[in-house]
Amino acid sequence: MQTAGGATLSEDKQPETVDESTVEKTDERTAESVPGTDETPPRPRPGLALAALLIAATAIGLDQWTKALAEANLDPREPVRILGGLVHLSLTWNSGAAFSLGTGYTWIFTIAASAVTVFLVFLSTRIRYPAWSIAIGLVLGGAAGNLVDRLFRDPGFAHGHVVDFISVFKPFGEAFPIFNLADSALCCGVVLIVLLELTGHGFSPESRKSPEKEVAA
Repeated sequence: MQTAGGATLSEDKQPETVDESTVEKTDERTAESVPGTDETPPRPRPGLALAALLIAATAIGLDQWTKALAEANLDPREPVRILGGLVHLSLTWNSGAAFSLGTGYTWIFTIAASAVTVFLVFLSTRIRYPAWSIAIGLVLGGAAGNLVDRLFRDPGFAHGHVVDFISVFKPFGEAFPIFNLADSALCCGVVLIVLLELTGHGFSPESRKSPEKEVAA
């Protein structure tokens, strides 16, 4: 068909075809992307889980080794003064939680520590970002390190007392409760988790700040 100006119109205009496979892939990427961005979040990586478990195992090993050294070489009645008195090595046994809190409820803390340890092992399989391997590894190592004491030390299974031997400023924990390396690992891990969350580097992709949000802020 020809118009008055001489232009030719196609009688059978062919509709544009759409590749269905491309549409499906686009929909999948959109469904998996972080809300508010076009980025696809990384999947949990086995290597990061392994890193967290290795960090935890290292923390447990160092904790148990130093506790064994403390029991073999320290006298509970005679603290050893080091670092100019900033730190004292003062051996004691704690039936409570970290930093000697809640003494007398050993079995409750044993159950709680067991539950936390199992949960953290599961959580390690969901890690997407390297910094979280360090954080979860430290918390897991700290919780499990003291759990070993509760399970296997005297006076009995699940009622064991935790070995503490680090006292700061004063020799018998007058300034701050006596603690151990497991307590230190646990606290460092918790502090790192708080910092990651506050700086927009959360555990889940949805809790992380995108570059666009940071610029807008």
